[in-house]
Amino acid sequence: MRRSVRRAAQRVRWSARRVLLAWRTSMQLRVTSTAIGFGLLAVMVLSTYLSGAIRDGLFEQRITQVLTESSRSTAQAQTAFNTTSATTTTGVQQLVNDMVRLLQGGGSSGREIFLWRTDPDSASSVLNSSTAPQLSGLITDTLREQTAQGEEQRWQSVSIPDGTGTVPGVIVGSKVDVPVAGAYELYFLYSLEAEQETLSFMQRVLAIAGVLLIVFLACSTWVVTRQVVKPVQRAAQVAERLADGHLDERLQAKGQDEIATLARSFNEMAESLQDQIQRLDELSTVQRRFVSDVSHELRTPLTTVRMASEMIYENRDDLDPVLKRSAELLSAQLDRFEDLLADLLEISRFDAGAAVLDAEALDLRDVVSAAIDHATPLAVRKDVWVAAYLADEPVTADFDRRRVERVVRNLLVNAIEYAESGPVEVRVASNATAVAVQVRDYGVGMAKDQVAHVFDRFWRADPARARTSGGTGLGLAISLEDALLHGGWLEAWAQPGLGAAFRLTLPRRAGIVLTSSPIELAAGRAPEDVDVDARRTDESGPASLPDITDLPGEETVAEHPATVVPARELGDHR
Repeated sequence: MRRSVRRAAQRVRWSARRVLLAWRTSMQLRVTSTAIGFGLLAVMVLSTYLSGAIRDGLFEQRITQVLTESSRSTAQAQTAFNTTSATTTTGVQQLVNDMVRLLQGGGSSGREIFLWRTDPDSASSVLNSSTAPQLSGLITDTLREQTAQGEEQRWQSVSIPDGTGTVPGVIVGSKVDVPVAGAYELYFLYSLEAEQETLSFMQRVLAIAGVLLIVFLACSTWVVTRQVVKPVQRAAQVAERLADGHLDERLQAKGQDEIATLARSFNEMAESLQDQIQRLDELSTVQRRFVSDVSHELRTPLTTVRMASEMIYENRDDLDPVLKRSAELLSAQLDRFEDLLADLLEISRFDAGAAVLDAEALDLRDVVSAAIDHATPLAVRKDVWVAAYLADEPVTADFDRRRVERVVRNLLVNAIEYAESGPVEVRVASNATAVAVQVRDYGVGMAKDQVAHVFDRFWRADPARARTSGGTGLGLAISLEDALLHGGWLEAWAQPGLGAAFRLTLPRRAGIVLTSSPIELAAGRAPEDVDVDARRTDESGPASLPDITDLPGEETVAEHPATVVPARELGDHR
């Protein structure tokens, strides 16, 4: 029983959710239901008003008729009593009985007559007479007192039983003098059943008319709204197609109304957008070709300059101090120039869609170790401690070693540059569908608006600092492209003053769609009292590592919420 009740409740909730979803997603349904609601309210108010007005009119008309008939019948009875020649009790009794029957048939149909002695203790032997003794209880004591004390007619609304229920009625009372017997009360009981049937008929007519009006209003609103919504839906579909790259989509413009004007304006806008996008695409193609051609063309003179520079650099000790310093600067700047050319060529390959994967089954731990070895000299110069937490079991996946090692190397170099002599952590983990590596530093960090641009090309959080460290501004952009080429994620997290974390997640096999990462983004904390070149190779790390919530800047975290920018939300730069 309880299970069936729960299932019924679940079905009700599900139906309510579906109705709410339909209400939120359909403007036509909202407009139609709103019109029906207002129409229903208007019909109810109007029907109530008309029903009350008809009821009051019928009642007042019938009361006027009843009072007129009762007054005329009372005058007729009093005249008969005044002109009678009967002087005995028997004669008067016969007169009373005849008068009651006469009055019953002399007025409206359904009228009952009651002729009662005013003073029950009177010595008169003339008995009360009525046409419906079973209804005598409808005459209340209050009405009798008012009738006996006044000279005018008194009336009162009553409910007359009819075997299946009751029908409305009215009792009219007045005084008459009966010969020999004295003062009597004459009551007329009128049934208002006909008026009630008339009122019920009118109410049914109003209800049917209201239902038909609501149906007509709903249909007309639905049709009219559809005439407006349908072009809007079509415009939304065309806009989505345009957003998907189908620039030839257009709306049909028929007629001269507002919808047709909107369609023509939309088509003009689409044509303008198509023209602008084509121009931008052509310009982008020219720019990519220019970057690619210039990068290739610069390699030949750069090689010649590099050969000459190396000869000068090797013999720098024979030069005077000024020329020796110039040779060293020339060699360093040529290294930066070569790095920039390499990055530009790599970006041009991504833009042209010419980048390919040379994937093979590899252990991610080996790639991370190689990247750490490459970054160790920089860490020593910067006085930065690097800790690696690698799994005990192999972390294998199919990936391009060169590209993944380049990503990890870029993340390590950035972390070391911005670590401010603090620790840098490298964590590697895996699950059934993915492998991941995270690089975490506890340096200057970044603000929310900076994290939003961290994967943009040629963007630097601190341009002056970046120029000092020699970065090209393309490292993270290339890393993002490498991650997307593998079908993986590259995500960033940062807080001002608490450092930053970058997490690379790759699928174990081609075709696997990632849903989660085996490493929690921005978790962990490295010890601070260790040597600069210290290395860890266990999975769990030192037992003394506190959780990130134990950091001294916990209040800062609350004031500056962490910002996570997944690469999959940043879009494909290609």
